[in-house]
Amino acid sequence: MHEQRRKFIQALIDTLKRDFRETAGSTGLDAPDPRILEAIRQVPRDRFVPARSMDMAWENTALSIGYGQTISQPYVVALMTQLLELTPESRVLEIGTGSGYQAALLGELAVEVYSIEVVPELAAQAKTRLEEMGYGNVHVRAGNGRLGWPEAAPFDAVIVTAAAEDIPPALVDQLRPGGRMVIPVNTGWYGQDLVLGIKGEDGELKTRSILAVVFVPLVGKEDVP
Repeated sequence: MHEQRRKFIQALIDTLKRDFRETAGSTGLDAPDPRILEAIRQVPRDRFVPARSMDMAWENTALSIGYGQTISQPYVVALMTQLLELTPESRVLEIGTGSGYQAALLGELAVEVYSIEVVPELAAQAKTRLEEMGYGNVHVRAGNGRLGWPEAAPFDAVIVTAAAEDIPPALVDQLRPGGRMVIPVNTGWYGQDLVLGIKGEDGELKTRSILAVVFVPLVGKEDVP
C-alpha cells in the first residue's frame, strides 16, 4: 500500500510540474516551489476525501466533499499556495476550510493558520481531522468568512477558496501592508478569475488576474456573523 501511494503521489507531482509549465504564460510561474511539492508529499490527500472518492484521491481533480462543497484540484491548490509566497514565519488566514486539505498544506509551510468554514459540520470534521493529524498550528472555526478573523489579524497572507462577487473589505483590512491575497472573483461573464492582490503601504490592494478558475460561491454577507 505504501509503495502504491508513493507511485500515486509521484504521478501527481509529475502532473503538477507539467501544468505549471503549460500555464506559465498566464501565471508567471513555470515550476512549483519544492517546499510545496514536499508538503504535498507529506499531507495524505486520501485522508481528506470521502470514502466513495478514495480511489481518486491522488488524481489532479476537484472532488465533492458534501454540503455542496469540494476539495480543490491539486494544481489549483499548489498554484494558489505558491502565489502567497509564504515563509516559515507567515501567519495565514484561509476562507473556506472544506475538508481541511488546503489548511494542512498551509500548516506545513507557515507558522500559524486560521481557517474559517461556513458549513458547521465541515468545520467540525476538519477541526477534528487536523487535530488528530497533529496540526496544532492550524485553528478552525465555523463562521462567515467574509468577516475574516479580526482578533487574530493582521495576516501575512489571505487565501479564499470560494468565488466572491467582490473582494471583501474586511479581508483587505486584516492583511498587513505588503501582504498577499489570492481569491477567485466572478468576472460577470459567467466565469471566474483567480486574482492576486498585494496590499500597499497606503492600504490599497493592487490586483492582477492570474487565470480562469471554477470555484463554489463564497457564502455570507458583510454584516452577518
